[in-house]
Amino acid sequence: MSTDELTAAEAARWAARAGLPLEEARHDGVAATARHIHAVVSVLRELDFGDTPPAFAYRAGEEELDAAV
Repeated sequence: MSTDELTAAEAARWAARAGLPLEEARHDGVAATARHIHAVVSVLRELDFGDTPPAFAYRAGEEELDAAV
């Protein structure tokens, strides 16, 4: 099942399985939030990062030094 089809009852069941029981008043909000997160992550998965170096290659602050020279 995709998260696009996630109902409030299913969100509550998934939360309970994860050890996070929810009050009934929060089921709709949690389901809506999960659907939104899934939509955002789906867009990110479609991005082509091509030649983007891995995070360990990033040196914070060096861009500022290079730009100042």
